Amino acid sequence: MIFIIDYGMGNLGSVKNMLRYIGVPSSITNKPDHLKNAEKIILPGVGSFDQAMKRIEESGFKEMLDYKALVENVPILGICLGMQLFTCGSEEGKLPGLGWISADTIRFSKEKGLKVPHMGWNQVREYNTCPITLGLPSNSKFYFVHSYYVKVSNPTNSALKTTYGIEFDSAIQKNNIFGTQFHPEKSHKYGMKVLENFAKLRPCL
Repeated sequence: MIFIIDYGMGNLGSVKNMLRYIGVPSSITNKPDHLKNAEKIILPGVGSFDQAMKRIEESGFKEMLDYKALVENVPILGICLGMQLFTCGSEEGKLPGLGWISADTIRFSKEKGLKVPHMGWNQVREYNTCPITLGLPSNSKFYFVHSYYVKVSNPTNSALKTTYGIEFDSAIQKNNIFGTQFHPEKSHKYGMKVLENFAKLRPCL
């Protein structure tokens, strides 16, 4: 069973609907105790970094998420803001992130003539082999909506790269921890493939 975290800042219905479409059982929960027996976890996110971290702390999810991700090594997938929360922090706010992956969340520069947020379909390219991106054709397109991007410290933690003015990490990985800056639940057949791959994962022992 995949548990989708409801901390008040995610596109939960779309994620659950896509999982249902591909035949993967899931449950939306706003109770940290429900994660005790979780085999996989999805952390969606839309909105501001600090507000998201504050809600995760206040809801009691942080301690449980740390335990599931870092002790039990349960596969966990962060989507959009959810992925950014895995980093050390964001230029958007002052609060520290979960810090599971050594990375920073940085704002796109309008000085490059970019429209911010980066919104719409864009190509990805494989940077390192990753379990959740297996089987994707080269230059697959995914749907993005974000004003901030992730830059990992260790190149091995980058799974996919995308170019929008600059090249950024559009998917990241570290052991059982995975993140996508794009929205797989809105990315049709390629998004389905990412979620299908994630659903097949087992805990890293």
